[in-house]
Amino acid sequence: MDMAELLPNLYLLPFPFGHVYFYRDADTVTAIDTGVAGSAPVIAEALRRLGLPPGAVRNVVLTHHHQDHAGSASELAAWGADVLAHRDDAPVVRGERLAAPPVFTGAPAWERELYASLPSLPPAPPCPVHRELADGDVIDFGGGATVVGAPGHTDGSIAIHLPGPRVLFTGDAVAANGDEVILGVFNTDRARAIRSLRRLAELDVDVVCFGHGEPVVGGAAAALRAAAERVA
Repeated sequence: MDMAELLPNLYLLPFPFGHVYFYRDADTVTAIDTGVAGSAPVIAEALRRLGLPPGAVRNVVLTHHHQDHAGSASELAAWGADVLAHRDDAPVVRGERLAAPPVFTGAPAWERELYASLPSLPPAPPCPVHRELADGDVIDFGGGATVVGAPGHTDGSIAIHLPGPRVLFTGDAVAANGDEVILGVFNTDRARAIRSLRRLAELDVDVVCFGHGEPVVGGAAAALRAAAERVA
């Protein structure tokens, strides 16, 4: 995978399903999501290209429990990283509860068709959650990262806002479809997901990093507002 530097200290490691982002603070890294199970060797190689060992990953922040985001969390935890997830998704990450399937009520027909066409992904092995998060919590990276509750995709979906560099990680609450920013797909509660999108669109951000699709680097707040205005 070709890693891209989005900003100084901010990196995108793209995967076919579920991107991984790194934020570097000196000689430690925070990973946002982990890709599908078995992604750890690719992640380790990307870290080595930054001149860092796998053990430099201090925290793994999961935007939600789906297997294309939490799939390799247990592998990174074995490197010594702490895994952080919202308290409503933590039981799924730990393997204590099954994930709820998407509900397509109110969604466009193409969304159901896309879901039916997707390949089967490997399940995420159960992983400890070292810290359960809630809306408004602050995580010590990037000058102070704020947890923004963004339920609807899953009950415990979160976004991570870095006010200093004006960066937002949305997980699957928001996505990019080509050049267009859209509401994330395959939601368990579309109405909640729309409310979450509208909340994220109120933030002062310049860079937005999605779980799926190309990030928006520059003018991200306007792109989010436009997505919120289009959705119904």
